[in-house]
Amino acid sequence: MPEIVAVSSSTTRFSSKNIIYGIAPRASDHHLSTKQDVEARKTMRRRTLQALFAFVASSSAHSWVEQLTVIAPNGTFVGTPGYARGNYLRSTSGFSDTTMTYLLPPSSRANVTLILPTDKLCKSTQQTPNQTDGSPRLQASAGAAVALRYQENGHVTLPWNQPGKPKNRGTIYVYGTTQPKTGEKLLDVHGVWNSNGTGGDGRGVLLSQQNFDDGRCYQINSGNISESRQEEYPHQANQLMGADMWCQQDIRLPSTAPSGKLYTLYWVWDWPTAPGVDPTYPQGKQEIYTTCMDVDVVGTSVSQKEIEDEDGYAVGQDLNSAAIPSEFADLDDAPAAAETTALPSPLSHPKSTSTLTITSTVEVQVVTVTAWKTTEKTVTVGGCRSTGTMSAGRQKRAYRGG
Repeated sequence: MPEIVAVSSSTTRFSSKNIIYGIAPRASDHHLSTKQDVEARKTMRRRTLQALFAFVASSSAHSWVEQLTVIAPNGTFVGTPGYARGNYLRSTSGFSDTTMTYLLPPSSRANVTLILPTDKLCKSTQQTPNQTDGSPRLQASAGAAVALRYQENGHVTLPWNQPGKPKNRGTIYVYGTTQPKTGEKLLDVHGVWNSNGTGGDGRGVLLSQQNFDDGRCYQINSGNISESRQEEYPHQANQLMGADMWCQQDIRLPSTAPSGKLYTLYWVWDWPTAPGVDPTYPQGKQEIYTTCMDVDVVGTSVSQKEIEDEDGYAVGQDLNSAAIPSEFADLDDAPAAAETTALPSPLSHPKSTSTLTITSTVEVQVVTVTAWKTTEKTVTVGGCRSTGTMSAGRQKRAYRGG
């Protein structure tokens, strides 16, 4: 086996003077003289470096909403994208994952199963509506379909790196309100607001609930899930995503959202670790990430008007700018009520004055399949490579394991 040179997770720079493809040279390398042997060495080194990068990325990277985009009636992204409050673009000087990720409970808390009533829903830089240079707020009309895009960072394609996590890679909830609060508390919203708008204090609604894994997204790595999806959902690498395929959550803004005002969205990724699986967390671990963002509600945009007469989802369109067909088809359905994470969410029943701990002993197996979808709705997993019609493609493909 070639020797892998140690690489810090804080950098991905390699010196070509000392190593090639991240592998230390071996004394026996001069024996590999044939063209076939040389190619085999290059392939092995490339795959080893790819796996090393994937490990580094998945060990330190987490996810947030990187971009919001309006979806036209034919399923195509249109208009100028929008961004979260206080957004840091990856091209911004000083950017790191910590500038955008917000974890609850915080890493400084000794009890990692504990969510407190005082825990704020939004990161300190996202407590109030604010936009940074180069990251404008999304403009969309009431009732518009919107894609919230985020990176999977190996959480989908390298699931064995995080033992005890839900098979669906956690559940994402999107809440909406016209009455956001500075200092909004997580437990006043998450698991309390419902799709009818009658939960909690009644200020907001649950707009969407879906799996973190949208069935199509992938990070480029040598894992079997990634390789399978790269083959099934190929796309042209672009400046935004590179060769990766970002995940997305497609939602619909309420038709009653008042024009000329802000509509606030709270994105909550519930990603717990089950007790008794990861020896590091024998009692389990609560792990929640959030992104807070706003939308300028405006009249119907020109780009929407131009194609609003299109007859449904356009099959075969560019995956770089296309909604997930199954999610797009179900935008008007009520969010699923059943919990699909590894742990029954402790947030769904206590009042906001409760102190929450994980007590479930639900067993979770390590995922080794190449693709899956866990949902309570009728969906079609994947992208837009199907040659059938939407009505023929909306088949249930769900995992019902315990």
